[in-house]
Amino acid sequence: MKFYLEDTEKVFRHLNSSEEGLSGAQAQKRLQANGKNKLAEGKKESVVKRFFQQLLEPMTVILIVAAVISAITSAYANESSADVFIIMFVVLINAILGVYQESKAEKAIEALQEMAAATTKVLRDGSVADIRSEDLVAGDVVILEAGNAVPADCRIIESASMKIEEAALTGESVPVNKFVDTLYLNNEKEVPLGDRKNMAYMGSTVVYGRGRAVVAATGMDTEMGKIADALANAKQGETPLQIKLNQLSKVLTYLVVGICIFIFAFSLLKEGNFSGEVVLNTFMVAVSLAVAAIPEGLATVVTIVLSIGVTNMSRRNAIIRKLTAVETLGCAQIICSDKTGTLTQNKMTVVEHYGDDERLLATAMALCSDSELNEEGEVKGEPTENALVNYANSLSLKKYELKVKTPRIGEAPFDSMRKMMSTVHAVENEFIQYTKGAPDEILKKCTHILQNGKAVPLTKELRSDVLAENKKMADKALRVLGAAYKTHPQAPASFEPEFLEKELTFIGLVGMIDPIRPEVVDAIKECKEAGIRPVMITGDHKDTAVAIATQLGIITDASQALTGMQLDDIGDEEFNRDIEKYAVYARVQPEHKVRIVNAWKKKGMVTAMTGDGVNDAPSIKSADIGIGMGITGTDVTKNVADMVLADDNFATIVSAVEEGRIIYDNIRKSIQFLLSSNLSEVISVFVATILGFTILKPVHLLWINLITDCFPALALGMEHGEKDLMSRKPRDPKAGIFSDSLGWDVLYQGIMVSCVTLAAYFIGHFMENGRWEIMNSPDGVTMAFLTMSMAEIFHSFNMRSQRGSILTIPYQNPFLIWAMIGSLLLTTAVISIPALSIAFGFEEISIVEYSVALALAFSVIPIVEIVKLFKRKLS
Repeated sequence: MKFYLEDTEKVFRHLNSSEEGLSGAQAQKRLQANGKNKLAEGKKESVVKRFFQQLLEPMTVILIVAAVISAITSAYANESSADVFIIMFVVLINAILGVYQESKAEKAIEALQEMAAATTKVLRDGSVADIRSEDLVAGDVVILEAGNAVPADCRIIESASMKIEEAALTGESVPVNKFVDTLYLNNEKEVPLGDRKNMAYMGSTVVYGRGRAVVAATGMDTEMGKIADALANAKQGETPLQIKLNQLSKVLTYLVVGICIFIFAFSLLKEGNFSGEVVLNTFMVAVSLAVAAIPEGLATVVTIVLSIGVTNMSRRNAIIRKLTAVETLGCAQIICSDKTGTLTQNKMTVVEHYGDDERLLATAMALCSDSELNEEGEVKGEPTENALVNYANSLSLKKYELKVKTPRIGEAPFDSMRKMMSTVHAVENEFIQYTKGAPDEILKKCTHILQNGKAVPLTKELRSDVLAENKKMADKALRVLGAAYKTHPQAPASFEPEFLEKELTFIGLVGMIDPIRPEVVDAIKECKEAGIRPVMITGDHKDTAVAIATQLGIITDASQALTGMQLDDIGDEEFNRDIEKYAVYARVQPEHKVRIVNAWKKKGMVTAMTGDGVNDAPSIKSADIGIGMGITGTDVTKNVADMVLADDNFATIVSAVEEGRIIYDNIRKSIQFLLSSNLSEVISVFVATILGFTILKPVHLLWINLITDCFPALALGMEHGEKDLMSRKPRDPKAGIFSDSLGWDVLYQGIMVSCVTLAAYFIGHFMENGRWEIMNSPDGVTMAFLTMSMAEIFHSFNMRSQRGSILTIPYQNPFLIWAMIGSLLLTTAVISIPALSIAFGFEEISIVEYSVALALAFSVIPIVEIVKLFKRKLS
């Protein structure tokens, strides 16, 4: 059916639905029959394909080639091929781990997408319910409001000045006015998509007004479904950190290949023999160096740490929509926050009123709102309007009864530019209009005021009285709204604001309190200690904003607050220069938010901005970290945001900043650990090769990289934040991976581990032969393997803090303890169990040699502790 060519009655009959929507049972049957309301996802790669992709990694290919050559040579010489089996076993284990880690990261991202799933207001069983958009079915009646994303293709059945932006489908950037009327074909075969003004399509957004619509098509049957291929095949982008690490891996690969070629050529020339056996042995030495140098697990470890950290954030009510936000959060220097619901509890209650007729004032406030009261006394809607409906209810003015007596026939919806809304209601033989909004803006539209039951001219003195009462309430940190009315002998010819909102009669004021969130006071304090400046932005009166901000500790006096009007009078150059003077902005327009963000960014500050309304989207997009509200936020703001707050709480932002710092800190710890470990392997192999002996074979290095590199690196990603984490200044976003002396730490720590490893080899050689000359020593190789394996494990404990002593850090990371125990047991098993030790080419060592190797490995802890001590003394 072409729903836009049919009237609503036929549409409902065709869909077997009604204006009351579907029952839960009907919806469930249709969902099972037709599937979810979601676009087809891109085809996921199979486990087998992922496995072979792991095997095609450059370093893995080199190892496989080495194993094949070794197998051929061993068969030709009738020698044991244990090396071949060990290399292939480790290669397979690495590939399996790679697939597992990829799957784990993917599942974490899917879980986050599940948490961030869009919801829609729908009529089910005759009442309004919030359901997941993917659970919508044809025949559902959905409620559309400004800021909502249209969840499916729908036929509009009610429109109150509703405008929808359809650029994603039609390319037309100007919002389209929507209506209910049936369309007709005028000598045309089809009505173009952009002209179907009684339809709303998936992928479009309501930008003004409100309405209701019946779902006509879902999922791949929608117009958006026809262009879903491009969306389904979109790939997940990498974060800046991951890009930097991939570049680092490429540089390391080129460097290692160069060193390998040099070592290969040097060794052959030194031997002066180009026989097959010599070439193979030399090739295996070069492969050893390659295996030692490349931190194969680096990118995977970073992805896993990021995904685990993001999952931790979600548990703290911060849902990350873009992985880049994780890194940026650790750099945040300015947090610009809305007041209502974020710094306050968003539980408004009317506590004061001013006006001649309280019942008329309460009636106006209740009817000129979109919150609804049911017969059980439950109110559903936006918190401020809920307070107004509850206020009327306390005076025995129940909204559901008022609606029956005075039904709404039209409206001019709320707009943040006008700061007011108007509704028109039928009353007996006339029509009455109620307008509510910011008192100062309402007064501008009034010519009269209600006194002693009569409308009298609004003189300057009376206007001053109202404004004085408004200030008195605002000084008590109350949110103040004004109400006015106007009678019409017949229905207004237009419901446009310009036509309705003039020559009004002022009724009165209500003052509401929205208590501050108790936890926000500590969060603001923590912000300041962390070098982060909190800034409050609100549409409220300046006096209210100053009172709340002072309670929270954001400002100390009113001179640090600025109104939107004052901001308009300040030039860009002056504002950019003086922006640090201000921490509160009151009575602001959406464009002011963009200006505030851009001014901070020009100062080089990393800025976060919160928002919930449609008009907040530009400022959220402009900010380095856009934060949408999960409860009160519109779909538009959630879609452009980098992070969504599930609880709309400022304290959650601070928790997310802390978690972001922990994640980045842990990633740096993992990077430092992996690079210093691999550097120690490179130095050890390089020095041994130059001196003419074998210290470790490729299979030994593969084992070390698999057991004593990968698992501790992942365990470091589970570290809790250090106690001084939130007392540090935000890190510089331009700082590289090796900033803050990390490069120097990698260098000296790599040299340190290689020194103790080489020492273990020479001591083992001496204890075996009783002399020091350089030659191949089975005992030396075994002790070097044990020392390097355990030195890297012990070194992972050093990495728990770059500067702090590990003796002062609480042991809250059981993963690292288990990594150490597991590595010690496995490494001991490899050198002690005859079958394994023969396969790896190890020699049985005495308990003394074993103890010496462990002591040398453990020495990395006191060495690093001494270096850290000097660092702390010098800093």
